[in-house]
Amino acid sequence: MRRQIIAGNWKMHTTRAEAIVLTEAIKQAFASYDGEREVVLCPPFTSLSAVADLVGDTAIGVGAQNMHYESAGAFTGEVSPLMLTDIGCEYVILGHSERRQYFGETDALINKKLQAAFANAITPILCVGESLAQREAGETLSFIKAQLTAGLTQITAAQVSDMVIAYEPIWAIGTGKTATAAQAEEVCKAIRQTVAVLYDTATAEAVRIQYGGSVKGSNAADILSQPNIDGALVGGASLKSEDFVAIING
Repeated sequence: MRRQIIAGNWKMHTTRAEAIVLTEAIKQAFASYDGEREVVLCPPFTSLSAVADLVGDTAIGVGAQNMHYESAGAFTGEVSPLMLTDIGCEYVILGHSERRQYFGETDALINKKLQAAFANAITPILCVGESLAQREAGETLSFIKAQLTAGLTQITAAQVSDMVIAYEPIWAIGTGKTATAAQAEEVCKAIRQTVAVLYDTATAEAVRIQYGGSVKGSNAADILSQPNIDGALVGGASLKSEDFVAIING
């Protein structure tokens, strides 16, 4: 059985003080949590260390929202894998559509970051997803298969088995629009089938696939009940402890 994983992507929100308050609230609610789902918080870089310290005595994991592929160097403004592991970071979100759209990240660059994450024992959450125009043109599955094929270059079957893939339709991120459970399941199933073609059935059955895109307490249960959806990558709803906890319990 694949263990479902709920990750909160706080994006460019929360000061350090706000992150501490939010983490404490989630931690308090999590103290009585007896479910099977894994929980990960992904705050901004400036709050990573504080959040990691706060959840160090719990089962809550910590992830970064991005990283550079080099361990060190003259890369002003970047954060390396070694810097992340030094503060106890276990996960990193890579290839989010906002990184691709606003910062020009390509599949080739994201692939280098994936390789660096594995080299430094950080579990990557690889994001894939289509635009509204691509969905309306019937290009969703072919586009995502191409993203996966390029992104997973030189990544081994064992590594894929240990990573997380997040399906985040661009048209549903921060828009209030959510893919129906059936739409999300269709694409997540196709992702698993693509992994089976690129690797093998065992790898496809092992990899965890999340859905992300306006996930909230009211729709989480339906989405998370789908056979090929192994969790959620949560944006706006992860900034309110009660909403995030509702999704965890969904």
